[in-house]
Amino acid sequence: MTRSEASGRTPGAPGRTRVVLAEVSRREPGADRARAELTQQTRVGEALVRGLVRAQLALALRLSLVVLIGLGGLPLLFAIAPAVGRVTVFGVNLPWLLLGVASFPFLIAVGWAYVRLAERNEQDFTDLVQRPER
Repeated sequence: MTRSEASGRTPGAPGRTRVVLAEVSRREPGADRARAELTQQTRVGEALVRGLVRAQLALALRLSLVVLIGLGGLPLLFAIAPAVGRVTVFGVNLPWLLLGVASFPFLIAVGWAYVRLAERNEQDFTDLVQRPER
């Protein structure tokens, strides 16, 4: 008995085809070019990374300016308008409440915004690197 007779196939019939996941989800060849530029540290790769670093630095500086104006402006406000500095809420002076209590949720909100925006910058960078060329 031959092998084809034992398996129940007729001679000359096409065999089974094995489909491998890697064959189904092939990437386009252009998407690997940008990744190669990054790994080989060519001028293009350096320019891409420099753009990401610049975007992250600009974000950090903008949010630092928000914190500087938000928290640094309070003592200036109290110096310019002393009546605001003498206001009491629940028996506690307003400057103490703003600088000692309200500053923490403000800093947490700025930190949360920074993380979200920095991740968005990184996702934009990843999309740029993985974008197929036209």
